Amino acid sequence: MHGQATGWRSAGKWKLGILLCRREPFATIRRRMGRKILILTEGLSSPHAAKTACGVIRYRRDEVVGVLDTTVPPQPAQALLEVGGDLPVVNSLDALPEANMLLIGIAPSGGSLPAPMRALVLGAIQRGMDVESGLHEFLNDDAELATAAAASGSTLRDLRRNHERDVAKRQGLSADCLRIHTVGHDCSVGKMVVSVEVARGLAKRGVDAKFIATGQTGMMIEGDGCPVDAVVVDFVSGAVEKQILAHQHNDVLVIEGQGSITHPCYSAVTLGLLHGCLPDGLIYCYEMGRKMAKGAATVALPTINSQRELYLAMANAAHPCRFIGVAINSRTVDEAAYLAERDRIQTEWNLPACDVFRENAVPLVNAAIKMVKE
Repeated sequence: MHGQATGWRSAGKWKLGILLCRREPFATIRRRMGRKILILTEGLSSPHAAKTACGVIRYRRDEVVGVLDTTVPPQPAQALLEVGGDLPVVNSLDALPEANMLLIGIAPSGGSLPAPMRALVLGAIQRGMDVESGLHEFLNDDAELATAAAASGSTLRDLRRNHERDVAKRQGLSADCLRIHTVGHDCSVGKMVVSVEVARGLAKRGVDAKFIATGQTGMMIEGDGCPVDAVVVDFVSGAVEKQILAHQHNDVLVIEGQGSITHPCYSAVTLGLLHGCLPDGLIYCYEMGRKMAKGAATVALPTINSQRELYLAMANAAHPCRFIGVAINSRTVDEAAYLAERDRIQTEWNLPACDVFRENAVPLVNAAIKMVKE
């Protein structure tokens, strides 16, 4: 793999040299060569803190050339992020000269750009690299970064910037399009990955399915969607409904969940999303062993059984709905503990359950196909 990568980089430099001879702007030349993404995780290179990086590496690996973190020794991404294989973690913007886009690979509470990342973002812009961000703090609103981008020809893309102003009307929804929605015990339990895996699993089985991204990482993966946690609260359900109406020519829509209906910070987003997509079926996602809410360390999580009943009540208040499966995130336990938990949940809930990371999404895909047939 390292030999292949070196050869590819050498070829890339040769092509870059030919293009430079044409005296075109550097940013224009880089874009012509296709997206070559360097993911910035400065000081936060872990599966939990860098979940955006992990998602993009998992599903857009062909476009990613490396991970940038100056606080750790160069090493394979797999060692830090548990994904990416031998994808290199580098200490400098100069280490991978073929990179033409810097992607901010973290999703911190509050959504601000951490101070240690600022100089690296500015350096990337000055090199003519485009920068893509899913933060709540917009790069284009930063005078220094925007001025540097104007000078270098870089494009700054703020995924959470939106102009959603439609309210939900609950009109025109097709009964021929099945809507499956992932919901969770808490934030960061795997709702996005489960949604992507189920949608792709359905497609492999010949079902016309579409993943509906509702967060910045999902949008980076899918190329479209809506950042619901950045929409004015009156318009959250309407923004989600717009996504449903735009894509209901597909047989199945798998809508990515956000937050949790009991989270002290994000429950409003979760409920607006639930009532905007009006799901026919729900997949419940949780992490084994988690006791306290992410970002609210003093708040204990409710039992999954009590939360199940709350989701059902709130979903059925708007549209007939039921659970069709359970996704278990077992990353912190061994195989034996996971298998025991899977058997327990399947018995208690009388539903298929699996860990899509440890195994695959087949049981959940089967449940969705069964619902399509029904």
